[in-house]
Amino acid sequence: MRTSLIVITILSLALCLLTLPIYADNFQQEPEDSRSNQHHPFPHDVILIDAGHGGIDGGTSYGDILEKDITLEISRRLFMLLRSEGYHAVLNRDGDYALSDDNRWHRSKSRHRRDLAQRKQLSSEIPTELVVSIHVNWGKSSSNSGGIVLHQAEGRSFLLAQSIQRQLNHLYTKSNRTSVGKPFYLLNTIKVPAVIVETGFLSNPHDREKLCSRDGQMRIAEAIVDGIADYLTTL
Repeated sequence: MRTSLIVITILSLALCLLTLPIYADNFQQEPEDSRSNQHHPFPHDVILIDAGHGGIDGGTSYGDILEKDITLEISRRLFMLLRSEGYHAVLNRDGDYALSDDNRWHRSKSRHRRDLAQRKQLSSEIPTELVVSIHVNWGKSSSNSGGIVLHQAEGRSFLLAQSIQRQLNHLYTKSNRTSVGKPFYLLNTIKVPAVIVETGFLSNPHDREKLCSRDGQMRIAEAIVDGIADYLTTL
């Protein structure tokens, strides 16, 4: 009896050992990339929305109207519209704070340089398809008006800028042109297609009314979304 039990136990152990490689092989058949994509916080390339200025950096101003507040409101609306259209979008700030406060790695003593470096770094840390930086313009003459889009010295950035510019020109009933933003840090350092969208002139009373109203901010955001959509469908 005892001999029979020993034989049965040995046979059971042998069967278990034979089946272990089968389970191991089945587990290894799942591609490593597939597993990593399932757990990656950003499994798809995103549209990175850069809300200009923030915190101690108010940007341009008119009385108590600050650029940083306008860019945040337009950027929030842009983010929501893009997500509602099915695009993967990320907003780099959702409150009134300076991105330089998050930068603990850049050695520069310049708060402005740390702020710009932090904005650029985000486009390197997450898979980014394109970057749209939202700003508000100011002109020496109050007659200057409408949106103006600045782009990199690169073909895809130019096409993106042209698409957004057409929509802003339609919104403002203008014929403004895009231009290369040579002196701008973000456009010079970001590796993916990027544009700076000057959404209107705070120095112009008609633009200012649009920039400061909820309806105007939504219409500006809609124009930018339409421009982005046009660009992506032409690729």
